[in-house]
Amino acid sequence: MASPAAPDNPDNPATDASVEPAAAGTEKPSDTYVQSFARGLSVIRAFDAQHPAQTLSEIAQASGLTRAGARRILLTLVGLGYVRADGRLFRLTPKILDLGFAYLTSMPFWNLAEPIMEALSQEVHESCSISVLDGTEIVYVLRVPARKIMTINLSIGSRLPAYCSSMGRVLLAGLPDAELDRVLRATDLRARTSRTVTDIETLKGIIAGIRARGWAQNDQELEEGLVSLAAPIRSRSGQVIAAINISGQANRTSADEMAGNFLPPLLAASEKISNLVGLRT
Repeated sequence: MASPAAPDNPDNPATDASVEPAAAGTEKPSDTYVQSFARGLSVIRAFDAQHPAQTLSEIAQASGLTRAGARRILLTLVGLGYVRADGRLFRLTPKILDLGFAYLTSMPFWNLAEPIMEALSQEVHESCSISVLDGTEIVYVLRVPARKIMTINLSIGSRLPAYCSSMGRVLLAGLPDAELDRVLRATDLRARTSRTVTDIETLKGIIAGIRARGWAQNDQELEEGLVSLAAPIRSRSGQVIAAINISGQANRTSADEMAGNFLPPLLAASEKISNLVGLRT
């Protein structure tokens, strides 16, 4: 006679004996899609600033996986050193930064851009950043802060919506019309301040103007009191691959004053970085 099964603790991965539903009969996105890898990334993305430590059940729910599937992935990440188990709780380890910095080190010309950004920040006494477009958001890849100007704590890897940020609009201006339309329609267009433009056709008009003049200005659309200027960084072929900006406080420098005083050094810095990129791409 079989011995009775041990009671299952729903948040103890060692006692989880559930079986993940078979994938038979489900349609694959494509023959090249590795579902297990995608599930592993979903587990990593379940951790954020609001949820730095979670139980197995919480991670399974956040990633949309069964507890059995989440458990296997978590234990693999623990074995590889990317996740640490503290009793019932799981946390990411600093080793997870290797995944993000692999992107930065694979594009070494960003290291050449940093001295130019530092010189620009010192000249205008404002913060300077570089970002790239990822879907409907921008991702910060370099940043030289002059002082804290936003309630959001920005650092490398931080994300902001593209539609209402100066760098985002520069990057959107570099897209073909069909892709621009797709990105805007996939965006959660909501008013972050009383000045935020959320109408798609109005945004397209603004972006058309950015294409024509080659730079963008943002006057408190992303956050009250925040003003910024942005310019494109281009590859050798002229493709917009990143954006650089200067950001400051409206109570210290108005949007018009920023454009009048800071636009020439910003455009000079973007041209210098584009020339460096051209030598490497």
